[in-house]
Amino acid sequence: MDVERAIRGFLDHVAVERGLARNTLAAYRRDLSRFAGWLAGRGLSAVTTVELGEYVAWLRAGDEEHPALSAASTARSLSAVRGLYRFAVREGWCETDPAARLHPPTVAFRLPKAIPFSQIEQVLAAVVGEDARALRDRALMEFLYGTGARISEAVTLAVDDVDRDAGVVSIHGKGGKTRIVPVGSYALRALDAYLVRGRPTFAGKVPALFLNARGGQLSRQSGWAILKSAAAAVGIDDISPHTLRHSFATHLLDGGADIRVVQELLGHSSLTTTQVYTLVTVERLREVYADAHPRALA
Repeated sequence: MDVERAIRGFLDHVAVERGLARNTLAAYRRDLSRFAGWLAGRGLSAVTTVELGEYVAWLRAGDEEHPALSAASTARSLSAVRGLYRFAVREGWCETDPAARLHPPTVAFRLPKAIPFSQIEQVLAAVVGEDARALRDRALMEFLYGTGARISEAVTLAVDDVDRDAGVVSIHGKGGKTRIVPVGSYALRALDAYLVRGRPTFAGKVPALFLNARGGQLSRQSGWAILKSAAAAVGIDDISPHTLRHSFATHLLDGGADIRVVQELLGHSSLTTTQVYTLVTVERLREVYADAHPRALA
């Protein structure tokens, strides 16, 4: 079986059977293209477990043409390779699975990064003006913080996904799952201003909620740039759209929200994924305790 054909078959399979998100599919395609290049014309069956271990080491080290991958990126890449081999064995293209006993590198545990609400307010207030671009940028940032949506979810929203009368939005998340999320009054007002006075200026013919200057769907990269520019204007450097998502969850829990409600709002399939945010709030409690209690420190 030709490796490229096997990869195409596997990607078609996971797209249909597992309903992987478009961005995940794109990442798998990049990972498997890199793997095919490393194979250098050899078939899938010609590779041993030891050689796959060398491939993982090569991913971590990189070379002149390929930058070294982080542990997380290497684990994702290896996941794609393992999935490809499982599929190839099931289809009868390989007799054995050399990737079955290969384990991904350990990914260092990192707490999600949230920023104080005071800094969120500064960033949201950094976009000034009433032109179409400013209205769009302000609406996008208010929406990201007001709903906890991923940037990929925000830019793929359609105008009809927002029910302004009910104050909710239908967010299409990972794995093709849709969740209904309330939209706060600040975000709704910003969206109303953009939809009435901003979006028509872009003269777009696509259903996307957030448009670029040419009338097409705003890209994830442009969404990042919008937030980075606003944050830089108030002297905040280390921020991303995911920081707003982390802050959304952390501030809800700090305010007393039930963790299962936060799980639903974020679109997490497992409560374990959401529980990491409780560790952030515990760290905050420790800080407050250490600063405020007279006998907290020696």
